[in-house]
Amino acid sequence: MARYTGPKTKISRIFGEPITGNGKWLTKNSNPPGMHGANRKRKTLGEYALQLREKQKAKYTYGLLEKQFRKTFDEAARRKGVTGENLIKLLEARLDNVVFRMGIAPSRQAARQLVSHKHITVNGEVLNVPSYSMKPGETIGLKNKSAVNTSITGNVRGKNAKFNWVDFNEAELKGTFIAYPERESVPENIKEQLIVELYSK
Repeated sequence: MARYTGPKTKISRIFGEPITGNGKWLTKNSNPPGMHGANRKRKTLGEYALQLREKQKAKYTYGLLEKQFRKTFDEAARRKGVTGENLIKLLEARLDNVVFRMGIAPSRQAARQLVSHKHITVNGEVLNVPSYSMKPGETIGLKNKSAVNTSITGNVRGKNAKFNWVDFNEAELKGTFIAYPERESVPENIKEQLIVELYSK
């Protein structure tokens, strides 16, 4: 199962945003990585560089590598509607992301680990594929044995009210993927149109 295993804070410093974690280290050192830090003379990014940077930001945010990201983009392009919005919807519908949005795990990386270690059920069946694309109406829960594991339940913080496309019952430790989110509801700072333009070249 391919995933990014490199330095996370360095990636956040490149973009100046906490895209791979809580960003607590950005307050200590928010300079771009590299020799001389903020004093280094940096060229103004061209059109292609801006598009590539936006794609990289989306990949790191949702924890995908190139092959998987391209596959998701191709699926978004096949669907009816605006390709960029479809891309965000498909990324948000990934099982690991939905587990994160429901507040079962504190980060997408932690959510991915819960899924791959067979702690998560979808419609009552254990599923260990983080890239599984949820469909509206499908339910997510913790496996019975995992639901009494305090090291897992201790990290459950509950759903953020602004994520209205998912529902989660903290008492039962079960939730529902209600619908694909509208683009304006997704808080990630990603300019998806630049990604569409990059892949359209």
